[in-house]
Amino acid sequence: MALTLLGRQNPLASSYQQLRILDSTTGIPAFDTRLSQAGLSPLHATGITVLQLNVGKLCNQTCRHCHVDAGPDRTESMSKETAELCIAALATTDIPTVDITGGAPELNPNFRWLVEQAHALGRHVMDRCNLSILLLPSHADLAEFLAAHRVEVVASLPSYQASQTDAQRGDGIFEKSIEALRLLNRLGYGRPGSGLLLNLVYNPTGAFLPPKQEAIEAQFKKELRTKHGVEFNHLYTITNMPVSRFLEFLVESGNYKGYMERLANAFNPAAAACVMCRSTLSVSWDGTLYDCDFNQMLDLPLAHGAPTHIRDFNPAQLTHRQIITRNHCYGCTAGAGSSCGGAVTA
Repeated sequence: MALTLLGRQNPLASSYQQLRILDSTTGIPAFDTRLSQAGLSPLHATGITVLQLNVGKLCNQTCRHCHVDAGPDRTESMSKETAELCIAALATTDIPTVDITGGAPELNPNFRWLVEQAHALGRHVMDRCNLSILLLPSHADLAEFLAAHRVEVVASLPSYQASQTDAQRGDGIFEKSIEALRLLNRLGYGRPGSGLLLNLVYNPTGAFLPPKQEAIEAQFKKELRTKHGVEFNHLYTITNMPVSRFLEFLVESGNYKGYMERLANAFNPAAAACVMCRSTLSVSWDGTLYDCDFNQMLDLPLAHGAPTHIRDFNPAQLTHRQIITRNHCYGCTAGAGSSCGGAVTA
């Protein structure tokens, strides 16, 4: 079956409909069947400890693995009105963490307002940062702003080698990332006792599962410390999801079937029981509610009677909602599992 995906030129490139067509060629069991065999179907939320805000798809980079299909030409951006609805909803709860992502979330004109408001409510704020954004002249004071508001920086760095990082994220991005990490270190990020958390995210550069998190964290710390003088707190390993650009890569390289079989064969019931969607609520740039950022990119909003927009936020209906699961969820349940906070099992 010959399939070619063309990103935004093909409206099905990131849709669930496209994945259904692809999945019919693999022969792997439906994810919901595996959940049922593990006694976990239907999957329900266990609460909300993280409110994740995807504030848009505009980004100063165009990364090959990006499940958001973000880039400099994207125009989707969370409005001030939607941002205000998010903060109003947050204020009615005791949700402890606000996770701001994109695109490059800092390019949203309401980013700093969201940080300030969430910080004023006493919530822990996380910024999914691509690092190079910190070096743009228009964001010269961004690192200081993040430090002043005690924002946890979660930064993507595919490799401690320049060639691999640049291959995935663009020429020269590794050196820019190192420069940005040094800037954050100078402000106290990643330093013992500072309370300023700097965590890195590792995605594999090909169609394979990430290595054991503890082992690769130790390797990253040694390499970055000895060769670049960079310190950080933790490294999170995240499995590449068969969505958007990584899906395009899998199809065009003939790796889709093999990759999905690899994920399905590594299904781990313990990881499935701890998936991040059970404790996370994802809000898109337009205010639509999803179980996770991946469902958001596949246009699989909340269902089963749960509110579908932040304007209708209702904790009682959302806390134990039934979660939308499909075959891409194998990515979060393979091996040690995968989440926005890295592996979910030892």
